[in-house]
Amino acid sequence: MESGKTVLCGANAYEMKYYFNESFSNIPESVKEELHILCVLFTEEVGGVFTIAFEEDGNVVLETNADDDDIYYDEITSGLMVSQVRRHRQELFETLRLYYRVFVLKEDGAACLGEEE
Repeated sequence: MESGKTVLCGANAYEMKYYFNESFSNIPESVKEELHILCVLFTEEVGGVFTIAFEEDGNVVLETNADDDDIYYDEITSGLMVSQVRRHRQELFETLRLYYRVFVLKEDGAACLGEEE
């Protein structure tokens, strides 16, 4: 947990590794697979390190960064990719936000759904 955030998953192009936080093992397998593919494809395209995390309130954040000496990493392209992923996977991230609020923060699911409308 870093600065109030809890990492859900991420991929590292330097080590060619994928990480999934087992604290969230009860997330459906299909969602885990989608997250795995998303993270790995992102780092294959842009490089660096890509993470998906929850903020304390359940909001989902997408973060990317690179080593200072990585001359192949392009911050502009990575920023554009993050925006594209957020747009195309909006439903996935809303579902993850709801999951976090209900199962981690123990909020009332009906109340959370009411806010979404």
